[in-house]
Amino acid sequence: MKEGITMKIMIIGGSGRVGTALTEDFVKNTNDEITVAVGHPEKATQFKDLPNVNVIKFDFANLKIEQITAMLKGYDAIYFVAGSRGKSPVQVDSFGAIKTMIAAQKAGVSRYIMLSSFGALQPDQWIGNPKYASLQAYQAAKFMADHYLIHDTDLNYTILQPSSLTEKTGTGKVALNEDEKSTENPIPDVAEVLFQILNNKNTYKKVILMHSGATPIKSALDNLK
Repeated sequence: MKEGITMKIMIIGGSGRVGTALTEDFVKNTNDEITVAVGHPEKATQFKDLPNVNVIKFDFANLKIEQITAMLKGYDAIYFVAGSRGKSPVQVDSFGAIKTMIAAQKAGVSRYIMLSSFGALQPDQWIGNPKYASLQAYQAAKFMADHYLIHDTDLNYTILQPSSLTEKTGTGKVALNEDEKSTENPIPDVAEVLFQILNNKNTYKKVILMHSGATPIKSALDNLK
């Protein structure tokens, strides 16, 4: 139930499919103040009528760390859900993400949630793998960002690594950190997991591999090892 504004949250890269669904989850379930940071605010028209949602420009290539730090001050949590789709893996997916981590620490924002890619931290699974032939640069960028977040920051992170995203209707059921029996995730389920991760202490400082499954999302998160 909505009770009042409790948190200020920035969703970086929030105009994509997952970011849009995540923002809608916050609007539906909370009164939190949401800032959606995107490369082209003029195109993010899906947010114009949503309460407590503000859209700002975020120039991944040209913003300096001190500028990002100023943008992040006063926030309680940051989501990084941006993805260049292979077009700018360094400027967006790796160094772009790392800049926001450094800035978050400088701004005093400790909670940081990263949307990554399945198995990004297990490079031997995707290097030279034909299944990832078109994703080598993207996976490498995600590896670098995830590795930096874990080993070079003091942020209270959670990294979500879903397998392939689909436009299917969400089921509300997932498999987390299990052997990959499904290679896909409905976008609404990914957004819902990201939403529930925020205040679930059992997800702190964890990397979560995700695909469709049979366990309700809350139960799956509560029982993570």
